[in-house]
Amino acid sequence: MQQGPQGPMGQPTPEQLKAFHEQLEADAKKHGMTKEQFIEQLKAQQMARMQAMQQQQMQQQQQHQHQHDHDEQQQGQQQPIVPGPPNPVALLLANFLRSQKLKPRTCILNGERKDMFKVKRALRALQSPEYAKARKKNPSLPEITDRASLENTFKLLPMSMLALRVVKSDPHEGHDHGPTPKKGKRVKGLWTVKIEPQQEAKEEMYYVWLWEGSQLMRKVYAGLALLVIFAVVLYPLWPMKLRQGVYHLSWAFLIFLGLFFAMAIFRVILFCITYFVLSPGFWLFPNLWEDVSVVESFKPVWAWHDPNPKKKKKSKVSSSANANATFSATTGQPAPATATTTATATQVAVEPRQRQYTAPRVEELSDSE
Repeated sequence: MQQGPQGPMGQPTPEQLKAFHEQLEADAKKHGMTKEQFIEQLKAQQMARMQAMQQQQMQQQQQHQHQHDHDEQQQGQQQPIVPGPPNPVALLLANFLRSQKLKPRTCILNGERKDMFKVKRALRALQSPEYAKARKKNPSLPEITDRASLENTFKLLPMSMLALRVVKSDPHEGHDHGPTPKKGKRVKGLWTVKIEPQQEAKEEMYYVWLWEGSQLMRKVYAGLALLVIFAVVLYPLWPMKLRQGVYHLSWAFLIFLGLFFAMAIFRVILFCITYFVLSPGFWLFPNLWEDVSVVESFKPVWAWHDPNPKKKKKSKVSSSANANATFSATTGQPAPATATTTATATQVAVEPRQRQYTAPRVEELSDSE
């Protein structure tokens, strides 16, 4: 619809108003409404658009305010360190600590066996002369000057996910077993551990190695094992001389094994005969079944049987206690001295014979980790 020239002050002319009303009536007829109903509908749509725009503006303002408050809260609080991929410095540090004597112990983490160590031993290793020598060879290792730099150097391990702090846990924790389950035989010193969210570097804490070091030698051994298995499978294709050599070696091994068992049986028979003929009898290779090396198992060649083998030496406190008890039992008189043994010192006090005898008292000191 074309509009004619407007009146003064920009107001519509009568022709424009008449055309506008005719257009409204035509649009109202298309929608099956009267002119007044169509106008009310247009007003309602306009109001709905305005309300939607106001709500959108309010939501944007709330989001900006929430983001501003969140940024201020982050600036006011210390954010936790997010572990990332291992960096070269952390790998060098882990390689150095792996080569040191940290007295690791085996633990169970997520059903797998891992090596666990105490933080204080790792800190001692970082303060040792070996670490100074390692820094001379590789200056990339961090320099340690004080306690803060020492702990920050150690924290490179958890930051690179090479070692994480763990605590002792119950393997049945969180399981709905109903009645108390039967406890299996516990392996002494074998802990079941879980990873602790807070990673710190206090001396009494424990860390578990997640980094197993270079896998090159393990891959080499696995390759050699595969080659050996492949060679055994292809035994029928070996050259005749090589197969004859293996055949003779197998017979030599079987003969040696048979002679060994024959000698073991013969030494028992020989001892039984000499036990009655030449008491107390003698043994051929007396250390054959002892927990010694292969060479020491055949030294000495023979020895007389000792009917009263020497027992392990007892502590001085236990010996003195037994001696005092024997003295009192045989003479009916108190022992002339009493001994009090503590974890720090040993005091011996001489008492008169008339005083009542006090048995020695021993205080045990629990083993520390």
